[in-house]
Amino acid sequence: MTTKASVGVLGLGTMGANLALNLADQGGQTVALFNRTTIKAQELADANPAFAKSLVPTDSLERFVEALATPRIIILMVQAGAAVDEQIAALKPLLDKGDIVIDAGNADFNDTRRRAAQLKDSPIRFVGMGVSGGELGARHGPSIMAGGDADVYAIIGPILERIAAKYQGAPCVAHMGPDGAGHFVKTIHNGIEYADMEMIAEVYGIMRDGLGLKAADAAKVFTRWNAGDLASYLIEISGVTLAEIDPDTGKPMVDVIVDEAGQKGTGRWAVIEAQKLAVSATTLEAAVSARIISAHRAERARTGAIYDLGATEKLTGVDLDALEKALETAKIIAYAQGFVIMQEASKTFGWNLPLGKIAEIWRAGCIIRSRFLDAITRAFDASETPENLLQVPEFVKRVKAGQGALRRVVAQAVLAGIPVPALSAALAYFDDLRRRRGTANLIQAQRDLFGAHTFRRLDRDGVFHHEWPPV
Repeated sequence: MTTKASVGVLGLGTMGANLALNLADQGGQTVALFNRTTIKAQELADANPAFAKSLVPTDSLERFVEALATPRIIILMVQAGAAVDEQIAALKPLLDKGDIVIDAGNADFNDTRRRAAQLKDSPIRFVGMGVSGGELGARHGPSIMAGGDADVYAIIGPILERIAAKYQGAPCVAHMGPDGAGHFVKTIHNGIEYADMEMIAEVYGIMRDGLGLKAADAAKVFTRWNAGDLASYLIEISGVTLAEIDPDTGKPMVDVIVDEAGQKGTGRWAVIEAQKLAVSATTLEAAVSARIISAHRAERARTGAIYDLGATEKLTGVDLDALEKALETAKIIAYAQGFVIMQEASKTFGWNLPLGKIAEIWRAGCIIRSRFLDAITRAFDASETPENLLQVPEFVKRVKAGQGALRRVVAQAVLAGIPVPALSAALAYFDDLRRRRGTANLIQAQRDLFGAHTFRRLDRDGVFHHEWPPV
């Protein structure tokens, strides 16, 4: 080679291959390619003759490293977990001081923090980077959440800005903070994504089972909603998928798809981290739980046979306008929970996460991109960081206007036997958060009785224990 590659992609699955093409295309980079199944590098280059001069396939890890200009920039696109550690260990003896290794997979941020600590005194500069947008985003412009040291981001940032999605000309990429900050933000993005998708699915279930709408009719509703305040990628593709016809049967495509939702763990990680941080994320939790129960299809069939309660009742007192307002209100609540998780993590780990910037870079490229994020950006760009989005005047106005619809939808769905776990969890969270006098006083009394766990009083300072009657 006369010219060395400016960046390397290791791992050429769907995401890795598309990111490599994006780097060569929009990024203007010469990209070295390597995959454990070595033929895949040559196949990717051969399948894309338009980028023949920009793609450099290699057939060994040593040749891959040799093909890169220094300081080397290597993007790992391998399966999260042990595979990342294995690749770092294999690369380490081949790299020089100042070389940069970027883990751009869906990593557990705890692993990213561990790797950053382990590599702190090594020649390698390590970056954990969240990439959202799926296959199309990787190819044409994802939303990118980069972690690692700020001086390393100064090197890779210009490359990432060229390949990232653009919102009104601004690249959807930002430095989140040190060590695992980038992967943590991506994890919470995915937790919110789970909630958003589940709530949309629940509203679809109400349309189908409670209002008797066919898939084509529901598609028209979602398409109409996408022109209003709910405008987002997920609402848009809901209209597209519901309108699609299966070429084999002539039925709506959604009607021939098995009702089991898959997951790769990031939503579950978001919920686990929320619990560790003592943040209530009930809507995200309900969405993860709903995916889990969806996978138990045979058990659902057996249970349904045992509890044969007849046909689902039709909803009364709920129309499509109420559904739209209910979904918007629940969406606000779900996002509020996600941002509280990030705020708490930022304090706990000393990251100083740029919350307004996060909302900005989620406005294009990523799965939860939506018009709604403009309002969140404004909220965090204000002089005082909000404690919770539900306290921001713009959202207060919207939630006050929509909470009645959310109540009617949840109540009527429950009465009709239509499960709405995420919608109802959002409503319960809102009601809990706005209740000035809750019921945990009874829990504290119980804890003190059976375990002498003590309690605090409303009328004086200090910690107290009461001598309860023997039970």
